[in-house]
This record gives sequence, structure tokens and C-alpha cells, in this order.
Amino acid sequence: MRRALAITLLASTLLHASSGYAIDSYRYLHVSIETPWMIFLFLLVAIFIPFILMLILMWRRPLQNSTATPKPKIPDDE
Repeated sequence: MRRALAITLLASTLLHASSGYAIDSYRYLHVSIETPWMIFLFLLVAIFIPFILMLILMWRRPLQNSTATPKPKIPDDE
């Protein structure tokens, strides 16, 4: 019963849809000369932020190890 209802709703939706809506949807897509630059800048940031974070973490780890107090040596009980 549930499957038949789903198929009926899908068929009615597809039959009701007008192909004119697909053509008119491009009216709201404003593409200008700035659009590729915005995409480029977004991808530039998205790609380089992990590398910058990796460099920061790579430099931070040796600095933490060098500033830590040296561990005292425990003499052997031989």
C-alpha cells in the first residue's frame, strides 16, 4: 500500500511539472565576471588552510619538546 501511494505521488508530481520552470530557473543564476574569481578565491582558501595548519602544527611540536623540562635519568639498580 505504501509503495503504491509513493508511486502515485511521484507520477502525479512528474506529470504536473512544467518544462518551463527549468528554463526560467537560469534567470536567478547571476553570473558575472566576478563569479569565477569568487570560486577561485573560495577554492584557494579551502585548499591552502589545511597546509597552513599543517605547517603550524609541524613547527609547534618541536617547540613544545624543546621547552619541556628534561626528564631525570634513573640510575640502574645493578
